[in-house]
Amino acid sequence: MASRSSLVTTTTAVFSFLILYLANITAKHRHSTTNDHHHHHHDSSVSNPRLQQAYLALQAWKLVIYSDPFNTTSDWIGPSVCSYTGIYCAPYPNDTNIQTVAGIDLNHADIAGFLPNEFGLLSDLALLHLNSNRFCGILPLTLSNLTLLFELDLSNNRFVGPFPSVVMSLPSLKFLDLRFNEFEGPLPPELFNKNLDAIFINSNRLTSVIPSNLGSSTASVVVFANNNLGGCLPPSIANFANTMEELLLINTNISGCLPQEVGFLYKLRVLDVSSNKLVGEIPYSIAGLAHLEQLNLGHNMMSGVVPLGVCELPNLVNFTFSYNYFFEEEGVCGNLTSVGIVADDRRNCLPERPLQRSKKECDAVLEHPIDCFELPCGHTHS
Repeated sequence: MASRSSLVTTTTAVFSFLILYLANITAKHRHSTTNDHHHHHHDSSVSNPRLQQAYLALQAWKLVIYSDPFNTTSDWIGPSVCSYTGIYCAPYPNDTNIQTVAGIDLNHADIAGFLPNEFGLLSDLALLHLNSNRFCGILPLTLSNLTLLFELDLSNNRFVGPFPSVVMSLPSLKFLDLRFNEFEGPLPPELFNKNLDAIFINSNRLTSVIPSNLGSSTASVVVFANNNLGGCLPPSIANFANTMEELLLINTNISGCLPQEVGFLYKLRVLDVSSNKLVGEIPYSIAGLAHLEQLNLGHNMMSGVVPLGVCELPNLVNFTFSYNYFFEEEGVCGNLTSVGIVADDRRNCLPERPLQRSKKECDAVLEHPIDCFELPCGHTHS
């Protein structure tokens, strides 16, 4: 999918930049302080209390790693932690003569284990990437010591428990990726008051509803997909207007109408609310989203007219509204391929189009039109 690809590209670019930054400043610092790379490692780890703390943390972690099929941590021996696989050191921000552990990257290592309380000793971490492993259990509260943590990627593991409130106490956090785990229960509203650039919480077991007050979020990408959130998309989504570029709510059990406030997200490039229980018409405010490239409304219970203003959006390349109950396509909406837009209008109630619903199916819904201005939140077709 193009939207998923763009998210991955963004994530990879940010991560690559941070790793290169850490590596470069580490290399420059080492070159300026010693010509003997290995001697520098040994001396600093013996005399440097920050690296001694990191050594204690990493050794405690190694003790609770139960499977390491690629032997990623086999060289985690001795006090020279900066030479460990997956560990990145850099000058300590407050004193560049001191080295400290600033990054951990164990992505795709397939390691099984958990995060011990001693993890809090790694208080200088700027990035922690544990994508695609088999780490399990709950996150230790000592993670709150990681006050410099900028990126936290725990995706594709087996972490459990309520939404980890400890992430709310990380003052420097900008990038949060918890997707493909087993977190459950409600989303804390405070999450959307944090100064985050990206929030990935898709494919967990999160329930309840999207918080009605989404706060003045700074996130450009928010992915809720594949959680049982339910409820409506609240009008406070407008608070994301100055930053949000991608909003993915696929298969989140949301209902009601799409609020007109979606059209306030003027930077939006990707909007995907497919596979939900949305009803009512397409908000005409979407016709003002001049940067929108991908719009997916498929597999809902929406009805009414597909408006010309949406089909004529200047950057639109993909518009899916199949498996709904739309009964009219205005103007070029009925032939979007003629203007180079990939479109899918199957299984609607469009009389002139192939592969539509039966008249009986359509009549059952269209006899009871939805008025989104009067619709109570959460109402669906009976």
